Amino acid sequence: GSLAMWRRYFGDDAVIFGVDIDPTCAAHDGIHGQVRIGSQDDSAFLRQVVDEMGGVDLVRDDGSHVSRHIRTSLETVFPLLEDNGIYMIEDLHATYWTDHEGGYQTRGSFIDDLRQMYDDMHHWYHEEGQQIAATAGSLAALHLYDSIAVLEKARVAEPRHTQVGGA
Repeated sequence: GSLAMWRRYFGDDAVIFGVDIDPTCAAHDGIHGQVRIGSQDDSAFLRQVVDEMGGVDLVRDDGSHVSRHIRTSLETVFPLLEDNGIYMIEDLHATYWTDHEGGYQTRGSFIDDLRQMYDDMHHWYHEEGQQIAATAGSLAALHLYDSIAVLEKARVAEPRHTQVGGA
């Protein structure tokens, strides 16, 4: 159903691919976009889909909501995302659930990764460096909303402090 919505939003010229683990979704292939059957936890599969697309500039992760799966998708696809691209992760409330490898302030939940990304964005001001390789040097902005994170990819340069005016 969401492929039809995105087709209406982006128009007929957009290249839209949906990925699902459920084989019955293949019945929707070619209607409002392309459908590929596979797991978001399979890096080789994800790279193959991005290659087939010819690149990607917008990703919407609305997959299993399991922290490990979100992480695998981000580690695989974010580096392949075009500069000035957007990477959205939905339903992050599930990362507070233990059956989704989460919990409140639980190490290893994807919310913990988002905290680290914020620290990584500010690595200029501490000595720990950047810990998340997939976004290192290219996470320009991190926007957090209720259950949604939006990551903006762009080349990041060291901040410069300039004083304008006299004494």
